[in-house]
Amino acid sequence: MRCMNRSNTKAILCPNCRLLISLDEERCPHCGLRNPGSRWKNLSIASGLLGPERIITNIIAVNVVLFILSILLSILLNPGSIGFSMNPLYFLSPGQASLFILGETGSYAIVYYHRWWTLLSAGWLHASILHILFNMMALRQIGPLIVQEYGAYRMFSIYTLSGALGFLVSYLWGIPYTIGASASICGLIGAALYFGKSRGGQYGQMVYKQVSVWVISIFVFGLLIPGINNWAHGGGLVGGVLAGFLLGYDEKNPETYHHKLLAAICVLATLAALIASPLIGIRFPWQH
Repeated sequence: MRCMNRSNTKAILCPNCRLLISLDEERCPHCGLRNPGSRWKNLSIASGLLGPERIITNIIAVNVVLFILSILLSILLNPGSIGFSMNPLYFLSPGQASLFILGETGSYAIVYYHRWWTLLSAGWLHASILHILFNMMALRQIGPLIVQEYGAYRMFSIYTLSGALGFLVSYLWGIPYTIGASASICGLIGAALYFGKSRGGQYGQMVYKQVSVWVISIFVFGLLIPGINNWAHGGGLVGGVLAGFLLGYDEKNPETYHHKLLAAICVLATLAALIASPLIGIRFPWQH
């Protein structure tokens, strides 16, 4: 442990390992990060959005805010477009124009309007109150396990990238309209499957068996309930397995600066997609 002269040396927390070091260090003596005092490195990963104690709550909060916004936008554009069906699956549903403006994806948005960024934005939108309720409950169940075993930064990267892959598979299969966080949640489930199988042992086997039951339940539910996008679910699941394999989990590969940088890129790309969708989509909501 190095001693520091407080009179002439400024101490900071390493942006990677969060241990105390000198600002002038060329390399962190604890984790080896180069130039840990660099401002851009600290800014790129010092995001309160991705703290392990709050990441799941923040994801849920953004989903809820966007659902409320989609309802309000539907009322503004066409009050009659709000769904008040007695069918609980479609109760309190935002209108199609509202969802299109905010970032709905599918072959319609991508082929006719070249809105490729909706592969990122669509996962934050929902088609009804029951839709968002089920997805956020599922996130509350699987999310803490992924944060615990992969870390909050890798969890968000898996959530983002597997969701985008799920929607890409859905688009390639020709699904015209699709939204929802379930592709990303299936990605977390896929990462949990990989973790359980890779880790092995009693704990790994327990995780693998439990998550396998969830996978079966998701696809049975998708076959029985109309309107479920099983292609997005399958793509997200595969994406989660691949992301879990490529990024690794804490026991084998603790989170590094590069994992945090990837998460920061996912945050920025998601924000850009969510902002671009209404800025560009507001021009032609009546065409949807």
